[in-house]
Amino acid sequence: MQFSSLRPHIKPTLLLAYPVVLSQLGHVLVNVCDSVMVGQTGKIPLAAVSLGVSVNTVVMVLGLGLSMGITPLVAAADGKRDVRRLGELLVHGVWLSAVAGLVLAGVGFLIAPLLHHLHQPAEVVALAAPWVRVLFVSLLPLMVFQGFKQFAEGLGLTRQAMFLSIMANIINALLCYALIFGHFGAPRLGLMGSAWATLTARILMALFMGLYVLRAARLRPYREAAGHWLHPEAAVLRRLIGLGAPIGVQMMFEMGAFSFSAIMIGWLGATSLAAHQIAINVASVTYMAASGIAAAATIRVGNLRGLGDLSGARNAGFTSYTLTFLFMSTMALVLIAGRTHIPYFYNHDPQVVAYASNLLLIAALFQVSDGLQVVGLGALRGLEDVKVPSVVALLAYWAVALPLGYALGFLLHLGATGVWIGLLTGLSLVAGVLLWRFRQHSAVHVRQEALLAR
Repeated sequence: MQFSSLRPHIKPTLLLAYPVVLSQLGHVLVNVCDSVMVGQTGKIPLAAVSLGVSVNTVVMVLGLGLSMGITPLVAAADGKRDVRRLGELLVHGVWLSAVAGLVLAGVGFLIAPLLHHLHQPAEVVALAAPWVRVLFVSLLPLMVFQGFKQFAEGLGLTRQAMFLSIMANIINALLCYALIFGHFGAPRLGLMGSAWATLTARILMALFMGLYVLRAARLRPYREAAGHWLHPEAAVLRRLIGLGAPIGVQMMFEMGAFSFSAIMIGWLGATSLAAHQIAINVASVTYMAASGIAAAATIRVGNLRGLGDLSGARNAGFTSYTLTFLFMSTMALVLIAGRTHIPYFYNHDPQVVAYASNLLLIAALFQVSDGLQVVGLGALRGLEDVKVPSVVALLAYWAVALPLGYALGFLLHLGATGVWIGLLTGLSLVAGVLLWRFRQHSAVHVRQEALLAR
C-alpha cells in the first residue's frame, strides 16, 4: 500500500485519537495512582490491588465492550446525517449502559466472597475482598459515563471525555493521597482509601459527561429526536447488544487471560504478584494509548463506510495500523531502557524490583503485538465485524497463551516469566490473524464499491 494513500488520513486520525488516548489513559491511570500510592504501604497491599484489579477488570471490560457497540453505529448514522437514528441511539445506548452497570455492580457482591477459592495468600485475600466490593460499585457510574461518552465519540466529539478524565484523575490522586495516608484531616484508610477515591471520581465523571450531552447546544437536534424513544425498543437494544456483546466478550477473553495469569502468578507468592502488578500496570499505560488510536480507527472507518467511501475506510484502518506500530515500537525501547528504574516508583523491596524488571523486559517485547491487535479490533469494529475476533481471542488466549504460560511457568519452573511468555505468544497470534482479516475484509468492501461504480 502506497504511503500517499495513507497520508490524507494521518491528521484526522491523530486529531480524533489524542483526546481518546488521554481519555482512555484516564481509566488506567486510576489504577496506576492506586498502585503507586498503595505500593508505598507495603508489598501485601500492592499484591491485594493486583488480585482485586484482576478480578474487577474481567467484569468491567465486558461492560465497556458492550458500550463500545454504540460508537460504530453512531459514526455510520452521522456519516448519513440521520438525525432520527442518532436520537434513537442516544436513548438506547445510555439506557443499556446504565442497566449493564447496575448488573455488573451486583455481580461484584457475588464474586468478592469467592476470592479465597483462588488459592491466593490469605493475607492478600483479606485485604482484597472489601476493596474489590467498592470497586465493583464504581462500575455503575462508570457505565453511565461510557454510555454518554461512546455516543459523543461516535460523533467525533472526543475532547470532552478527555477533559473529564483528566479532571477525574486529579480528583482521584488527591483523594488517594488524603484517604490512604490520612492527610488534609481525612481518616487514614490505607488500601480502602484508594477504592473510595475511585468511586468518587467515577461518580463525578458520569455526572459531568451526562450534563454535557444533555445540555450542549450542538447536540440539541439529537436530544429532540431522542424524545421519540423515551421507552427503549427491543429491536434497537438487540442491535446494540448484537454489536456490543461480541466486543465485550472478546475483551473479557483477553483481559480474562491476563487476570488468570495474575492468579497463577499469585500461586507463586505475594512477591511475584506484586512484581506482576508493577509490570502489568506500566504496560497498561502504553496499551491504552494504542487503544485510543484503535477508537479513532473505529470512528474513521465507520464514518467513511457510512459515507460509502469504502476504499477510504480501508486506508484509514491501515493508517491507524502504521501509527500504532511506530508508537508501540518506541515504547518498547523506552521500557527496555527504563526497566531497572521504573519499579522503584511502586515499591522498594529488592526482590519485587528484580522480578518486575524481568517482567518489564517481556512487556517491552509484546508492545508491538499488543498495539497491533487492539488497533485491528478497532478497525474491524468500524466495519461492524465483531464476532470472528471474539472467536480468535478465545482460541489464542485460552487455548494457546494460558496453557503455554502454565507449562513454562510451573512445569518448566520459569515462574512468572514463563506465564508472561505465554501472554506474549497469544498477543502475537491475535495481532497476526486480525491484520490478515482486516486486509481481506476491507478488500471485499472495496471490490464491492468498484463493482457498484461501474
